[in-house]
Amino acid sequence: MPKPRLAHVVFMTRRYEEMIAWYGEVFGAWIVHKDAALAFMTFDEEHHRFAFANLDVLKPTVSAMDSGEIGVNHVAFTFASAAELLENYERLKAAGITPYWPVHHGFTLSMYYQDPDGNRHEFQVESCNTEAANEFMRSEVFAANPIGVGYDPDELLARYRAGATEAELLERPDSQPSPLPVQHGLS
Repeated sequence: MPKPRLAHVVFMTRRYEEMIAWYGEVFGAWIVHKDAALAFMTFDEEHHRFAFANLDVLKPTVSAMDSGEIGVNHVAFTFASAAELLENYERLKAAGITPYWPVHHGFTLSMYYQDPDGNRHEFQVESCNTEAANEFMRSEVFAANPIGVGYDPDELLARYRAGATEAELLERPDSQPSPLPVQHGLS
């Protein structure tokens, strides 16, 4: 079984600016991308170690009984290759565990899973180096769609089994933006 490494943590917040300032001070992190809804920060060679989703923008209306999903949205783990990610997908699918959201973020090929308690985990592989990821996150393409595009993991697995190269597997699909999974997070 492949051994992924911890990649990043995503927080849902209604204290957007305060959270960004706190993580900047505590971790010495700097902003890689920031808009009204999302911010990505790092403190090392990784393109981002923290992401913050501003619920005042993404989910402005909450009832008195709703916490508005404040807290950790998901924890991400990086696999060494698309091959490892897809072999892990195949292994988990055989055990009846499937991702609720396969998405190519532009700098990662990702599959999101939910544990029995509802905790979310992103299993990903980097689709480019950090310099290229940072450049992409500063681009108009990313600004227009910071979420990414969906893909079919079974189709990608079939391409892998048919001999597609790592570079071919990591190419960002050219399709419509992926909708956010309503029952699992950001919307």
